[in-house]
Amino acid sequence: MTPPRRQRRFPALEPPPPGPAKSGEEKNPERLYVVAGAGEDGARAAIDLVTLIVAHADPPPSATPEQAALLRLCTAPLSVAELSAYLNLPFSAMTVLITELLTAELVQARAPVVRKAVPDRSLLEAVMHGLQRL
Repeated sequence: MTPPRRQRRFPALEPPPPGPAKSGEEKNPERLYVVAGAGEDGARAAIDLVTLIVAHADPPPSATPEQAALLRLCTAPLSVAELSAYLNLPFSAMTVLITELLTAELVQARAPVVRKAVPDRSLLEAVMHGLQRL
């Protein structure tokens, strides 16, 4: 048995239409597919979050807005994590975009510069002797 439904004397106005998505809400997955594209063979470049990307040329007229923005940002080396944050795109979409630009030879991917974990012993001794003289 269902409970009786009360009817209002004054019907409420229709609820307002949903507004634009606020930051922090889920994004539309169809948009990411449009941005990243279907991919020709599904192969992606072997890049990770710290790989540095450098642009070789200006964006061609046939570039998508995301590719053009990526090429404009990469005049100086930037990591994939930084690009992902600046363009507000997830890492998976960034790898597809960067792979397309790598195959078109518009960008170059570099491994990050790894510095020595332990400084040179002579440098440490010079600092130690300098501190002892104080």
